[in-house]
Amino acid sequence: MPTSPPAAAEAAAEPAAAAAAPVRARSPRGRATPYLFLAPALVVYGAFLLFPLARAVQFSFYDYDGLTVGTFVGLRNYAAVLTDEGLREAFGHALVLIAFFALLPLLIGFVLAALLVRSRVRGLPLFRTVVFLPQVIAMVVVAVAWRRIYAPDGTLNELLRGVGLDGLARTWLGDYATALPAVGVIGTWYSTGLVTVLLMAGMARVPKELYEAASLDGASPARQLRALTLPAIRPEIAVALTLTIIAALKTFDLVYVTTGGGPGTSTTVPSYEVYRRAFELGEVGAAAAVGVVLTVLIFGINLVVNRVADRSR
Repeated sequence: MPTSPPAAAEAAAEPAAAAAAPVRARSPRGRATPYLFLAPALVVYGAFLLFPLARAVQFSFYDYDGLTVGTFVGLRNYAAVLTDEGLREAFGHALVLIAFFALLPLLIGFVLAALLVRSRVRGLPLFRTVVFLPQVIAMVVVAVAWRRIYAPDGTLNELLRGVGLDGLARTWLGDYATALPAVGVIGTWYSTGLVTVLLMAGMARVPKELYEAASLDGASPARQLRALTLPAIRPEIAVALTLTIIAALKTFDLVYVTTGGGPGTSTTVPSYEVYRRAFELGEVGAAAAVGVVLTVLIFGINLVVNRVADRSR
């Protein structure tokens, strides 16, 4: 039976009236609900990170030994970071370690990941576990083990003597020329597994059909890596660089256990300088200024890395 004109008009007016009806505003209690769920995490975050950071910034403006009342000195501690030759050297060493902790592992990890993913190696889960193992071991344990490897009568020198290269044997961590690279090699060994696993996860997302199509078009394996694999794993590269650069810039326990900043000041880094100035020299204000500058440097470098990665997508 056909609908009468008045009934049809009524039915059509109902949705319009519903759409025109004012949306009920959420109650204040409803608006506050998400913040109530976030409050415990925000309190913990503020108490254990934001508050100590704010106090460190405050101390950095004082000549303070951690015991007596501090004296306000303004930006003098920050000026010392720029003018103190020892501090400039420490920051230079940290930048050198970025090459060992971040760039070399990225190169090695990319090659390993490409070989393992493309060649379909058996026992891949076991290999991932073995490669990732250094990340599970405490850095202090890693440092103690490598200090033994680098010892004058350690594994490395014994191996060199065993193959007739006695002239290359030396005190690796006690030589001004080799101490910093020796520490850097430990960082390369430590970071390569993490980078490899991250890149393997990214490469596993690339459809195999793309590689098959590229092969049919005559693209070489190297060109496939450059044209298909690299663009696909840019997010993983950005994450890997972020994590390894942070590890390079804030490394302390590795330097403390292996060299103690020596020989001389050839392996000092900013984190070690923070410890030395605060707990050995009693210069808490100066140490806080070094820590703040290091935090800003870490934030700035990783901001650049992520911006470059976002623009490249």
